[in-house]
Amino acid sequence: MKADHTLPTDHYTLTVTGIREERPDFKTFILEPDMPLEYKAGQYLTLVHTEKDEDIRRSYSFTSSPALNEPLSVGVRRIDNGFFSRRLVDDVQVGDTLYAAGAAGLFVLPENMQDYRQVFLLAAGSGITPELSLLKTILYTLPDVAVTLIYSNSNPQKAIYKEELEQLAAAFPDRFKLHFLFSNSPDLAQARLYKDLLQQLVRQYAVAPLHQVLFYTCGPLGYMRMCYWALTQQGVPHENIRRENFDTTKVAIKQMPPDTDPHEVLLHYKDQAYQLTVEYPDTILRAARKAGLNLPFSCEAGKCGNCTARCTEGKVWMSYNEVLTERDLQQGLVLTCVGYPVGGPAQLELKS
Repeated sequence: MKADHTLPTDHYTLTVTGIREERPDFKTFILEPDMPLEYKAGQYLTLVHTEKDEDIRRSYSFTSSPALNEPLSVGVRRIDNGFFSRRLVDDVQVGDTLYAAGAAGLFVLPENMQDYRQVFLLAAGSGITPELSLLKTILYTLPDVAVTLIYSNSNPQKAIYKEELEQLAAAFPDRFKLHFLFSNSPDLAQARLYKDLLQQLVRQYAVAPLHQVLFYTCGPLGYMRMCYWALTQQGVPHENIRRENFDTTKVAIKQMPPDTDPHEVLLHYKDQAYQLTVEYPDTILRAARKAGLNLPFSCEAGKCGNCTARCTEGKVWMSYNEVLTERDLQQGLVLTCVGYPVGGPAQLELKS
C-alpha cells in the first residue's frame, strides 16, 4: 500500500518485514520504522494513506510489547467494507512501505501500577490484539501481578493467537490463568459471556480485593457494556475498568453545544503555540485542520482517544465520549474531534 508523497514529513515510514496469517481474515504485520517509534503496551498505531486528496487514517493495536524489545507488530482484521483493512490484508506484501502518524491510545497500564495486584483481561474476537501486548508486558515486567484472560470466540479455530496464549499460560502457570469461551460449546452455561458468568469467573479467579484489581475489556460495544455493567454491579470501582473501542462509526446525530458562539483557542503542540477561532459547527480539531495544523486524530467520532488534549484554561464541551474515564475528565483531558470551546476562550496542551 503506497502512500501519497504529500504526507507531512513528521510521519513515520514503516517497512513490512514479515506477515503472519493468523486466520483467513486476520493478519499480523511486523514493521520496521525509519526512526525510533515509542509506544506503550495497549496502544495502537495510526496508519495514514492519501487517496484522491483525502487523508484516510485507521488505527491498529500493537501486539508486540515494548518492554521485550520485540519488532513492532500490529494485528489487522479484514472488514468487508473497510477500505484500509481490505487493502492491508489482501494486497500488502513483505517489503512494502506503510506510513503512520505514530502511536496513541489510553488503554495502557497506569503509572500507579504498584497499587494493583491483579489484572483481568476480557477480550472478544479481535479484541485480543491490545490485550496481548498488555499481557506480555505484565508477565515479563511485573512479577508481583497476577493475570487472568477470559477470551470469547465463536469456536477454537477463530481464537487469534491461541497457540501463543497457551504457551504463555504454560510458561507462567502460577500467575497467568487462561479461560476460553466458545459460543458453539454444547455447554451453554460456558459458551457466551454474560453477566452472571462473568461475575462467577471473577469470584473464581480473583486473588486480591476488587479495589486492587484492574479490568481491561475490548470487543464489540455490546460486549463491553455488558462487562462494565456486570463488574460495577459486583463492586468493581468505575476507575478500575478500562475499555478499548474498535467501532469508530460516527454518531449520526450529535448534540449541539450549549454555546455556539466563536471563541479563541490557544493550542500548545510540539513546543509551538497556535491561536485559533473555533465556531460551531466546527470542532476544535476541524478548525485546526482548516488552519493547516497537522494534529493527531483518527476516528473523528469520540471513540479512539487519538486526539486527546489537556484543557488547562477555559472549558471544552464534548458531544460524545466513549473513551475518557471519570479520572481522565477530572484531569482535564478532552477529545478535540468532538470538542467545542464554551463560555469563553480556552487553552489546550497536546502531547507531541
